[in-house]
Amino acid sequence: MKIFAIASIPGGMLGPEQLKDHMPAEVHATLKHYLDGKIEQFWFRDKAGPIFLMNAESVDAARAELATLPLVAAGLMTYELLPVMPLMPLGRLLPTA
Repeated sequence: MKIFAIASIPGGMLGPEQLKDHMPAEVHATLKHYLDGKIEQFWFRDKAGPIFLMNAESVDAARAELATLPLVAAGLMTYELLPVMPLMPLGRLLPTA
């Protein structure tokens, strides 16, 4: 299952001190999820945080993966999870045999 995980920062922006304390571990954890195939692609929105395209068995499994990220564990970042699927009506455009 594919899931978009869209980050938000409760209460606004993170300060430099918060970032300094957490970013080395956050980058390491994010790259591990990427190399493990849990995060397929990622993008960054200035002052809003990342967006991940995740591979997961379920929304709950994606939520559990994200909970291991240091900024989430510290309560400094949350994610909205949006499951997506192929655009099924496109199949109607294909000729039937």
